[in-house]
Amino acid sequence: MYRGIIFLLLAELCFTGSTIFSKLLTNSSSISAIEVTFARFFLGLIVVSIIIYKSNMSLIPNKLSLLIWRGVLNTIAVMLFFLASQYTSITNTHMLNMTYPFFIFFFAPLFFRQERISVILYLFLVTGMIGIWLVINPNFSEINKGDIFGLLSAVVAAFSVITLTMARKNDSTMIILFYLMSIGTVLNGLVMIPVFILPEGRQWLLIIASGLIGVLGQIFITYGYKYISARAGSLISTSRILYAVILGVLVFSEEITLRIAAGGLLIMLSIIAVSFFNQTKTEL
Repeated sequence: MYRGIIFLLLAELCFTGSTIFSKLLTNSSSISAIEVTFARFFLGLIVVSIIIYKSNMSLIPNKLSLLIWRGVLNTIAVMLFFLASQYTSITNTHMLNMTYPFFIFFFAPLFFRQERISVILYLFLVTGMIGIWLVINPNFSEINKGDIFGLLSAVVAAFSVITLTMARKNDSTMIILFYLMSIGTVLNGLVMIPVFILPEGRQWLLIIASGLIGVLGQIFITYGYKYISARAGSLISTSRILYAVILGVLVFSEEITLRIAAGGLLIMLSIIAVSFFNQTKTEL
């Protein structure tokens, strides 16, 4: 349990740091965040391949279908997440992405046997949705596409975490990561081709830094969910909202308005409440 908590806290710090380097790059150049995510998957594939080679592991999985779904869903979620960081604030990106536990709450019963859900959990869910509304502050004549990307990344991430939890029951961490990075490299590479711009000088450093920190975060979160359930993990992961607020202010001088602060607080409290009160006999 404690290992899971430590790994997830480190993972969320890494994910926040990765978007910081990505936004520094996209703010100062015409390079798309899609190139950053490709670097993350490609570098991850190299690191994981070396570990597997030295450990003489077999690449034959026990449940290939789950690994494919995990890889595809994670790739989509990561690309949406980094596109969000390109077009909206770091604070909004992480607050909206962190709503994925709500969608786990919605979709997990499709995959796991659970008892009837209490009405109070729906009240917490509504509270979280109000928080989302406050953060996005939608003006339907002009909605920030970065905020939409952030919210969509949360929806896809929910399915990704569910498939990770299922995959962990059949295959080892390194096998899961190998297929995730392989699928991500191919799919992300295909999406990147039309928008590719060759980086220069300092841009390479930012891409590599973002990619490597993101890979480290992916390793931490995969190991973390080995020791902790998806529901409990979603509770620990709220730490990323705090990381994002602090780093967003320090690095980009982002303004934290009363509306955003209130929305973020509602989201965080709702995640904690849903995670704490959703007592079921079967852990995710």
